[in-house]
Amino acid sequence: MGLALILAAGLALAAPAVFAQTMPDVACGPGAEAGLPPELAAWAAKSPLPAATSVTDLPKAVLAPGQAYVAALSPTPDVTYAVQPEKPGGTVSKGGLFSLKVETAGAYVIALGAGAWIDVLKDGAVQRSTAHGRGPACSTVRKMVTFDLTPGDYLIQISANAQAELPIMVARKP
Repeated sequence: MGLALILAAGLALAAPAVFAQTMPDVACGPGAEAGLPPELAAWAAKSPLPAATSVTDLPKAVLAPGQAYVAALSPTPDVTYAVQPEKPGGTVSKGGLFSLKVETAGAYVIALGAGAWIDVLKDGAVQRSTAHGRGPACSTVRKMVTFDLTPGDYLIQISANAQAELPIMVARKP
């Protein structure tokens, strides 16, 4: 009885390894962007954009809906946020500010290539997100946060990012 139990336990431990070897390879290749929704189609073609470090520099850091960017962020101590971010990050983290002009009311998703914190402000008031989650599997989108926005000018604050570069895109959802 003891030998049968040992053999059964050994098979149970070996089974996952055998199963994993027979499964098709679903690993995503570098730069794979499979499964992106149509509104994020431009994610693969990013333009460089330096983030502002204060609201006075915002005219140089404009996010256009439907366009993807690789944002150059600054060390957190160098950024003067309009409102203290909910998750400011530490002194070694990176952040920045962007302006966004919304022409048409609707649900807008902000997609990021990392897990940075996003604050969206309109007239100094923080806008609450309506949904958040990870990007599609096999894409470089790591975080997606949705906001219901009305026409007007917005300030997007990015904080608590580990890297100095951040892929970012704002897109109106259909």
